[in-house]
Amino acid sequence: MAAHTARVLVTVSAGYDDTVETRELRYFVAVAEELHFGRAAQRLAMAQPPLSRAIQQLERRLGVVLLHRTTRSIALTEAGSVLLREARAALDAVEAAERRTRRAADRPGVVLATKAGASSELLSKLLDAYAAEPGAVTVEVMLCGPGEQEGLLRDGRADVALLHRPFDTTAGFDTEDLHTEQQVLVLPAGHPLANRPHMSLAEVSALTDLPLPRWPRRDGSYPDGPGPQVRDHTQLAQLIALGRTCAVMPESVRTQLRDVHAIVPVLDAPAVTTVIAWPPHSRSKAVADLVRTAIRL
Repeated sequence: MAAHTARVLVTVSAGYDDTVETRELRYFVAVAEELHFGRAAQRLAMAQPPLSRAIQQLERRLGVVLLHRTTRSIALTEAGSVLLREARAALDAVEAAERRTRRAADRPGVVLATKAGASSELLSKLLDAYAAEPGAVTVEVMLCGPGEQEGLLRDGRADVALLHRPFDTTAGFDTEDLHTEQQVLVLPAGHPLANRPHMSLAEVSALTDLPLPRWPRRDGSYPDGPGPQVRDHTQLAQLIALGRTCAVMPESVRTQLRDVHAIVPVLDAPAVTTVIAWPPHSRSKAVADLVRTAIRL
């Protein structure tokens, strides 16, 4: 991989080189995840002896013990656990930088990731306002499933994203809050509860005739439960209209509903804040201009 020559700065004791190469980090991550030098070497397509020597050299370079070794097992030390976490983040950043660089050469512009069906009105206003700015570049919108925007932003497939607290994780990103709203229950029009002035989350969970939908986890599997499996908001809206489920959603969903839907405020549901997020190391003028436009809106 081209990142072999990239280096990550670390603090070490005198007498050794003051940098750690990404090659060494990849070696360590493989060993730390496999906890077996043989399996790690096979995973890296290399022989075991040079892998063992590389890890020993890394420990000498850092001046710490990363692995507890016995004849039967390998375990991470506290320092090793810290390096595993930091190494993963550093390698992800290197790969994201490579991906953004290649994408910039192939098709210049900004890639914005957002959850399909969410923040539609805000997104439309943002794109129109940015397009009117001097020097605006093309904005490619990636519509994602729940929680996917964060991953696209972290791995470099997106330059900026619209995230929603408290559902999405914003740790590690620079962010600006754009809009905060309450949540409502969306249910079929004509349902006996459609005329209620408000409801609670406990009452929503107790609706046996309208079980809550099941969204996919990050690994693609679905949690157990009586509700239907859903992949996106278009499918969810249709299932609600058919009387198969209900959903607690941000109040702005009103603009996307039809007369086959009804909404009831859910007073104790957490407020949802839409934020615009971008990598903290980004130096893209286009991203900065897009963020400024979003804040101005």
